[in-house]
Amino acid sequence: MLSPNFSGNPPGSPEVETEDVPVNKITSFHGRLNHFIHTHSNPPAPGPRPSSDNPSDDLSKLDSSLSSAGDDTEDLAGKKRSKRRTATTSNKGRQKPARSKAEAKTTDIYQTHPRRSPRSQKLSSALPHPTRPTTRKTTTKRTPKRKRPAPTPAKLTSLLEDTIPANLILLLVGLNPGIMTATTSFAYAHPSNLFWRLLHSSGITPIRHPPSDTYRLPELYSVGNTNIVARPTRNGGELTKAEMDAGVPELEAKIAAQKPEAVCIVGKSIWEAIWRVRHRRPITKEEFRYGWQDESENMGRKAGEERGGAPVFVATTTSGLAASMSVAEKEAIWAELGKWVVQRREERGMTMVASE
Repeated sequence: MLSPNFSGNPPGSPEVETEDVPVNKITSFHGRLNHFIHTHSNPPAPGPRPSSDNPSDDLSKLDSSLSSAGDDTEDLAGKKRSKRRTATTSNKGRQKPARSKAEAKTTDIYQTHPRRSPRSQKLSSALPHPTRPTTRKTTTKRTPKRKRPAPTPAKLTSLLEDTIPANLILLLVGLNPGIMTATTSFAYAHPSNLFWRLLHSSGITPIRHPPSDTYRLPELYSVGNTNIVARPTRNGGELTKAEMDAGVPELEAKIAAQKPEAVCIVGKSIWEAIWRVRHRRPITKEEFRYGWQDESENMGRKAGEERGGAPVFVATTTSGLAASMSVAEKEAIWAELGKWVVQRREERGMTMVASE
């Protein structure tokens, strides 16, 4: 069995003095072990060796030192555990301060997702986050703007002709020809126009005629057509007040020359123009009304005449673009006119023979 000589020199060789190596803490286990090694590695002083230089005694001393160091370590560990227990019990008695919802939400996010590297953060940001509120961009649907219709060609001339033979029962006065009417020469030729439908529903015509029968109406029913403005347009909004006012004297002259029994104004704007020229001011809401007008408003009188002329009936417009009144409301107004026309034909003894 080797002697516990930790200096590394063989027995009997001259001893070499070594410097003490500093230790960590003497009270710790490793500190006591290092202290024991370094103190026993020093060579004994010259002279007779003590009786306790027996290797077995040294080993017993080493075991006792190690055991005492282990006991000290266990004591330190026990003290730490007892401190933790006391801290835990004291924390249980304390009441945690109330957290706001925002603080709790922030804390939960940090606890759920610990700090990560920039690479992992980039990867995680690309994926949907479970706790992160997703905000969707609300896109409002824009309604497509309606294209404005192209202006009416300036060189467009209307092929429509007046149908005003003498002594008609009824003369219908429209605003102006549309594009389809101007090119086909048929009155109210556009399919959306309600003219031919209202003539039939009111009883002015026993059947619903197509626009191509425009020039047959005087012969069949003693009903004629004319307009206050001859210039064709896509819609009535392209006409100016000056154009409409200029057509009033010409219209009065036609009525005075051909002498129809009654005149039907097809549309409010036409009667407004006639009123504006006659009274030199616009008509008020209280003064305007649909149906038969006062005798003082008869048309076709000659200059200086107080009586005479053709009574005026103001009907609704038949344009499909005018949606201020329903079809039923328009039919109710036209029905009053149709009742009078049917009565006048019977008084004249006219036999209506119309083919489909």
